[in-house]
Amino acid sequence: MKYILALDQGTTSSRAVLFDRAGQPAATAQQEFQQFFPQPGWVEHDALEIWESQKRVMQQVLQKAEVSPAQLQAIGITNQRETTVLWDRTTGLPVAPAIVWQDRRTVVHCERLKQEGKAGLIQRKTGLVLDAYFSATKLAWLLEHVPGARAKAENGQLAFGTVDAWLVWQLTGGRVHASDASNASRTLLFNLHTLDWDDELLKLFNIPRSVLPKIVPSCGILAQTDAHLLGSSVPIAGMAGDQQAATFGQACFAPGMAKNTYGTGCFMLMNTGHLPVQSANQLLSTVAWQGPGGSASPSHLTAYALEGSVFMAGATVQWLRDGLQIIQSASQVEALAASVTDTADVYLVPAFAGLGAPDWDGKARGTLIGLTRGSTGAHIARAALEAIAWQTADVFQAMSRDSGLALTQLRVDGGASRNNLLMQMQADALGVCVVRSKVTETTALGAAYLAGLATGFWSGAEEITAQWAQDRCFEPQVASPARQAGHARWRQAVERSLAWAKD
Repeated sequence: MKYILALDQGTTSSRAVLFDRAGQPAATAQQEFQQFFPQPGWVEHDALEIWESQKRVMQQVLQKAEVSPAQLQAIGITNQRETTVLWDRTTGLPVAPAIVWQDRRTVVHCERLKQEGKAGLIQRKTGLVLDAYFSATKLAWLLEHVPGARAKAENGQLAFGTVDAWLVWQLTGGRVHASDASNASRTLLFNLHTLDWDDELLKLFNIPRSVLPKIVPSCGILAQTDAHLLGSSVPIAGMAGDQQAATFGQACFAPGMAKNTYGTGCFMLMNTGHLPVQSANQLLSTVAWQGPGGSASPSHLTAYALEGSVFMAGATVQWLRDGLQIIQSASQVEALAASVTDTADVYLVPAFAGLGAPDWDGKARGTLIGLTRGSTGAHIARAALEAIAWQTADVFQAMSRDSGLALTQLRVDGGASRNNLLMQMQADALGVCVVRSKVTETTALGAAYLAGLATGFWSGAEEITAQWAQDRCFEPQVASPARQAGHARWRQAVERSLAWAKD
């Protein structure tokens, strides 16, 4: 038996999943790692802890399944995006904690660039809105605030990468410094049209080109692992940011197909084909994936997507557990929320790290509104789930306007998609069928598919499409007037959360 090993490096945990030829998980290992919040709005990771946890689960999953490294056809990597790692090329050690995608410390830098009139230029070149979410201002912050970093970077001594590049560096013992096009497209430094790092943007953010990784296709053998890690060398043959990988794992290969992943955040992507679509509704245009051949002949090899990013989905439930302590485990939220029939007009806007699409307000803050003496933890729990559904509805509507397509179905995956109450709320908020796939771990599956296609493990998109299977379809049960009234009330709550933070 041969397998594909998918490394799924997420925001709160590192996972490793073995997939067989049927696209089914044969074994999984997972390990959480520490989150650091040194100041309000700051979120950091220890990049070495990320690597150690990823290495450990990679070894554990092979032991668990009693699979030898010789049985691995290839490794696919998928990762939390935008999180910024800066390390010393000689020692291989990070020069500072990794700045996580949720981190808001560079909001002021983004606002200064907006005041200078740079937002339009950046959006035209990158397909992204100018926001602290992305990597460029995080990297600029590290170069300015870590003692000696600027000089070392100018001398070529430092390497920058999103987490995919950091993992490849570690897996290859520092021999390969590379990032795939889907991850590169999340940095604000990558030109969506030339499919390369952009000199004008590098100058704008004051980033030396010498720190940047080589851009490689998402599907294609890019390196071999160091033999000592697993006992023998294995090709690394697939790499994509987590949301692009999930879109691939959901077999959204045709333009107009859309998926939503419910993880720490909530991310909806719609395949737009071989041309990027410029959003008029504050969505992102991004590389979905890129086949072998890279930028030499990109037109038929690169797939693009529109994306809407919701910063707080599963993290909202974590807040109920860790912050309010009204549940002891995330799995309890469904029963608590179901113990009341509605929220009694309580709305929670989980803008704990600002708001993403389509509002993009870095100064928005979490708002709990509509409380009365009769409000209970159950009402708040139900409002938290509804908030996930309403935020997704905001993105869904913007995507329909941008694409000109009336989206009739949404494929869903990720941990919170197992919550039946949330999925029914989602169908009711959208007014369309919400389809949950049988394999909910589609992020890891997408990375596996990319690696498997590059090495002949799977024959092509047709075979992958045939493997996709529906678990359940949630049909909307709310009439259109009630849905519209609920959405309007939600938007009133959102308005009250905007521009709250002072700095």
